[in-house]
Amino acid sequence: MTDDRADDRRPRRSVLYLPGANERALAKAPGLPADALILDLEDAVAPDAKAAARDRVCQAVGDAPFGQREVAIRANAIATDWFADDVAAIAAAGPDAILVPKVDSAADVHTIEAAFAGAPAHTAIWAMLETPTAVFNAREICAASDRLTAFVIGTNDLAKELRAEHVPGRGPLLTALSWFLLAARDAGKVILDGVFNDLDDAEGFEAECRQGRAYGFDGKTLIHPRQIEPCNRVFAPSDDELDRAREIIDAFEAAQAEGRGVVTVGGRMIENLHVEEARRIVAQAQAIAAMDG
Repeated sequence: MTDDRADDRRPRRSVLYLPGANERALAKAPGLPADALILDLEDAVAPDAKAAARDRVCQAVGDAPFGQREVAIRANAIATDWFADDVAAIAAAGPDAILVPKVDSAADVHTIEAAFAGAPAHTAIWAMLETPTAVFNAREICAASDRLTAFVIGTNDLAKELRAEHVPGRGPLLTALSWFLLAARDAGKVILDGVFNDLDDAEGFEAECRQGRAYGFDGKTLIHPRQIEPCNRVFAPSDDELDRAREIIDAFEAAQAEGRGVVTVGGRMIENLHVEEARRIVAQAQAIAAMDG
């Protein structure tokens, strides 16, 4: 594992939760094509299994079978009896990140940071935003620490807190999702969309991936390996997008070399912002190719 916390072009299209209590699932993880894994000690683990799961996932990280894949461990929330032991064990294991649920304030971030002070420098903090309180405090949470590099939206908990229905298009959640995105982008941080619960609704899942990408999420969290392929496909630049990005870059560079101040591609005026986005798309495609390779 390498220190890529500052590189927001690192592929995070598909981020798969794996239950820490499931030894078989952990054993299969190295062969899965997800960009990142979250080894879970929270919701997927019963109270009487948490200590054993903690030992198991920390050992798995220590064995380092995951290659270039980014690996985070989700701890239990600050208010639980397991938080302190989780943080100590995760700090010693040194994954790419610790993911902490129910982060509601900058004070929560500072609590995590203080508890995690002994962790290796390459281990980032990721925070789950999943309550109305987090919506109102999103900007201060996002700016609370340089070590805090990514946010995961807990859409199931958010819907529960709002008493909202799970409906196609996620209308009841869109205000909160937009606010989280604004705060994350303002702070220059990575942000990952929440999970899709219906494993039998492939069409609905892909539609929600497209919605998440259109909104600006860097990727999506997943609950099953069958969701990886469509998620990777939707969140990657298409061949047409990549061709257009390269056309924009080439046209802009040719205009600069010729001293021309006006650039058009396909009849549309091209400005610096279009070139920056085109370069981001090309860099993302190159990073994905390197990981897949």
